[in-house]
Amino acid sequence: MEILKRAAVKSLIVILPAAAASAFIDWKRLPVSIIAGGIFGILNLRAIVRNVEGLIGSDKAAVKMMFMSMVRIFILFAAIFLLIWLKIVNIMWLLAGFTVVLVFIIVEGVKAGRAA
Repeated sequence: MEILKRAAVKSLIVILPAAAASAFIDWKRLPVSIIAGGIFGILNLRAIVRNVEGLIGSDKAAVKMMFMSMVRIFILFAAIFLLIWLKIVNIMWLLAGFTVVLVFIIVEGVKAGRAA
């Protein structure tokens, strides 16, 4: 959970100024897209962490993990699809925000692996 917190804080430190800077390009959709991508990335990571923590010591871990992962992916896909369909977000900038979170997750994971 500590890696999640560090990755989330560092992601927000990058995402919020990027969203503010993108407001000068297209003030309606770009900042919302970047922030939404970051939020989806952080929530997705948080769901993964909770799923894995809840499965430790469980007998039917594989089935439960598969079901929870499918539900999580479906909810994430539905939310992104709805935002794109309503033309609230730009897909490229949404993915940019999501990618920022992914990069910081990888960096924090590597740091934790080296420390261990």
